[in-house]
Formats: sequence, structure tokens, C-alpha cells
Amino acid sequence: MDKKKQRAVIEAVLFTMGDAVPVNKIADLIEEDTKKTREIIYKMKEELDAADRGITITELDDSFQMCTKQEMYDYLIDLTVSDRKFALSDSALETLSIIAYKQPVTKLDIEKIRGVSCDHAVNRLLEFDLIKELGRLDAPGRPLLFGTTEQFLRSFGVKSLEELPELSTVQMEEFKEQAEQEVQLKLEI
Repeated sequence: MDKKKQRAVIEAVLFTMGDAVPVNKIADLIEEDTKKTREIIYKMKEELDAADRGITITELDDSFQMCTKQEMYDYLIDLTVSDRKFALSDSALETLSIIAYKQPVTKLDIEKIRGVSCDHAVNRLLEFDLIKELGRLDAPGRPLLFGTTEQFLRSFGVKSLEELPELSTVQMEEFKEQAEQEVQLKLEI
């Protein structure tokens, strides 16, 4: 493997892995011994640092990692602090409302209420930090229990769950009828 290809492989591996990669694994990939591999990586680090780039290569024990230069952290913080915009599907909103009102609740309980699988909706809600795992139910299979997070409260502008609108028995019956109709339609299809 020529030197240009070796450098490209090292760069791709360090960029893609994110975590520190042991030097011996990098050496195997580029078909070099560890001493020569270190020399190549040190040279790459020197070039990154001299070029005033936003990234560098860091050595951790017997491993290397590509990471952001420390002087760039303020820019990253500015970016991550900005409001994250996201949209929730109807099924995710339905799932979220069930969790908010019934917590702690299992996926099986949510699916019984909705009449359909909720795996995708629960995963999206976890991804957006609107719900979290609260533990496990002391029952066969030890299913996970879910509840809302502080991010949920912030997102919906409430200070506590007690501020959520109270559902009347009439609304509950209407929701139940709608859910039963949806299940019936899906069964017919």
C-alpha cells in the first residue's frame, strides 16, 4: 500500500470510529509495523495542527483518536445550545400522551391502548429526550417502564405533570371509541 493510501485509510478510520483506535489495529490495516504507523500518525497530526484546522489527532495510551481542537469548543457549544427543531408524527404524539398520563407505563400497556405497535414512536421519543426508561416492572419478562423527562415539560411549557390538562370521562370515551374504530379499520385492510 502506498503512503498516500495509508494516510487516507488512517484518516478514514479515525474519523469514522470516533473513539480511540489501538495503534496495532491501524498498523494491521495499513500493512505496517506499529513504529512506522506511529510516525505516519504523528506526521498527520503535525500537518493538521500547522494548517490551523479545527481537528487534531490525540494519542491515548496505545491508541489514537481524531477529535476537535480545544479552541473550537466554544463554537460547538454555540451550535448545540441553539434550539433543536423536531416534529412528531401523530403516532408519536399519541404515544407520548399515553406515557404522560399513565406513567410509569410499559410498551405493552401503550400498545393495548393504541392497538398497534409503538416501537418506532417510543424510539423517536427517546431520541428527542421526551421520555426515559424509569426501570423495570416486577413481572414476567421484566418489561421496561417509561415516563416523561424534564425536556418534555420544557417542550410543552408546563412546570409539572399536574399542569397537564385533565381529561374528562366524556373525552376518554371519545378517545376509546376512536381507537377502537382505527383498530377495526386496520383489521379490515
